[in-house]
Amino acid sequence: MKSFAELEPREILALAISLEEEHGRIYGEYAEGLSESFPASANVFAEMAEEENEHRRWLIDLFRRKFGQHIPLIRRQDVKGFVTHEPIWMARPLGLEKVRQQAEAIEYETRQFYERALERATDTDIRKLLGDLAAAEAQHVSLAQKLGETHLTKDARAEEAEVQRRMFVLQIVQPGLAGLMDGSVSTLAPLFAAAFATHSSWETFLVGMAAAIGAGVSMGFAEALSDDGSLTGRGRPLMRGIITGAMTTFGGVFHTLPYLLTDFKTATTLAIAVVLIELWMIAWIRARYMDTRFMRAAFEVVVGGLIVFGVGVFIGSFGGGH
Repeated sequence: MKSFAELEPREILALAISLEEEHGRIYGEYAEGLSESFPASANVFAEMAEEENEHRRWLIDLFRRKFGQHIPLIRRQDVKGFVTHEPIWMARPLGLEKVRQQAEAIEYETRQFYERALERATDTDIRKLLGDLAAAEAQHVSLAQKLGETHLTKDARAEEAEVQRRMFVLQIVQPGLAGLMDGSVSTLAPLFAAAFATHSSWETFLVGMAAAIGAGVSMGFAEALSDDGSLTGRGRPLMRGIITGAMTTFGGVFHTLPYLLTDFKTATTLAIAVVLIELWMIAWIRARYMDTRFMRAAFEVVVGGLIVFGVGVFIGSFGGGH
């Protein structure tokens, strides 16, 4: 993968063409999926799809004039800093609110991309087109307002409050939840393997703390180095890394603390209870902020956690510290 700063003008235009084509197809899928239940909103997305296609044609014409007929295939997944969007357009029936949220995120990311590209462009024609596209994105009537006029009037929020909530989820909740899930689940196997292998509260506590802190450092660095946040609006890498690392460590430490009790059976019983509380808490956070149904989130998180717990118990049963 390349970073955005490494892209040449030819590659930036090729990436812009790919993004506009992808977004046009996504909005077309939105329009088709919403046409039966929300025809007015489907028309909004159909218009947006056509607008994205028009932008793509502008970009292709400019590319051909500047760089010839061959357009290299450069996609969002080839460049650091882009968010991978969940393919919700494949699900039926489509939920209007979830579609609206994803489209807002796409519009925001695209505007950031054109503004960054404009800063780097030196060619007059390229700067003009990028500036026009950035202005077009900035001047769009917000999708929330468009859909609110037809379906969300009673529930519409002020645009500033909505943007603030989106950024809170993107910059705080998502990295924190990723860390909490990793810390809570990944440390189960080493913790309970040590517990059932040694039957020693103190030795289990040491293993759990080492696993939690090690996972926190690893996840923190991985998140901080994943992208610089300039295109996605995900915030500063250092802050994301700290949040992810801290929540990863917290997730592992929380069910390790019971092993400060000297009685091994009591400590293990309490640790198992804490694990169940953690898993249900993660499921609730996913349902609350990530637009996932609670029962689905609970199934994914709890079942996954129990499998890892079982692996730890199974491996620990081969220990010789009885």
